Amino acid sequence: MKRENQSLAKSSRWYRKAHRFVAIPLLLFFAIMSITGLLLAWKDELQLKPSTTTIDSEGRALLSLDKIQRNAIRYIDSLNLSTEINRIDYRPQKGIAKVQFEEHFTELQIDCYTGKIVSQKTRTADVIEMIHDGSIVDYLFDSNGNATKLFYSTLVSFGLLFLSLSGFWLWKKPKQIKKNKRNI
Repeated sequence: MKRENQSLAKSSRWYRKAHRFVAIPLLLFFAIMSITGLLLAWKDELQLKPSTTTIDSEGRALLSLDKIQRNAIRYIDSLNLSTEINRIDYRPQKGIAKVQFEEHFTELQIDCYTGKIVSQKTRTADVIEMIHDGSIVDYLFDSNGNATKLFYSTLVSFGLLFLSLSGFWLWKKPKQIKKNKRNI
């Protein structure tokens, strides 16, 4: 029984060292992911993304996406920003089209009946999401692909998995030792 307790204590010490060895370097990444994850969960309540405007149709015809795209490009070009569009979120029921751009975090909301720019806001939630998943590094250094995002996510995921398992063993081993001592 004593030999078994010594073996349990030895493996417990190994898990403690390994747990510390992994936890300390990844602590900053875990803090970043937890804070940004919390912000993303609360993005609507904290108003980190622009709310969608609603326009009454009043029987008018909807503009074509081509016209909406041209208006968005003309407006964003007047601000001396990149005109490369990432996506257009077309919401005909609300009478609005949200235009998001590739190289900056500006969102334009355009009236689908008149083509008028109704709102210009920064999509803060998109910045937070990029920080959360690590793709902000690829964005800042203008690298093609998701190499940093994949490395960061994989490192943090495996680190968290290892810490969960080693933390469980650090909790369980002393209980086994106590149980063995009681049985003597």
